[in-house]
Amino acid sequence: MNTIDRLLEKTGLKYEDLTNDERDTLQTQLTALQQNKLTLETVKSNITFMKGAVEKELCKVGHNNKQDILLKARLRNYMLLEDFMTSPEKAKQAIERSLSGIGKKIDIR
Repeated sequence: MNTIDRLLEKTGLKYEDLTNDERDTLQTQLTALQQNKLTLETVKSNITFMKGAVEKELCKVGHNNKQDILLKARLRNYMLLEDFMTSPEKAKQAIERSLSGIGKKIDIR
């Protein structure tokens, strides 16, 4: 059993369950990991790409109910991962906005 199959088995997926875009992204991530080049930015980018691939697939007509549910579940997982990875950034921006607002209210003479 290869690395991809072992990883997918842990999540209950099979290689055949993935879209072509997801397969390509997974291969890119594994290659980066093997070369020790996997960065937070790479992961964020790949999650955004995979989320977009699932969104495109959801827009297609002809899915049965099970396929639709599985695609929505995958999209939800990608959205949660994306939120998890960007929440520190968003928190920092909120603090900066808050502090800049305080600075404007204080009249320093």
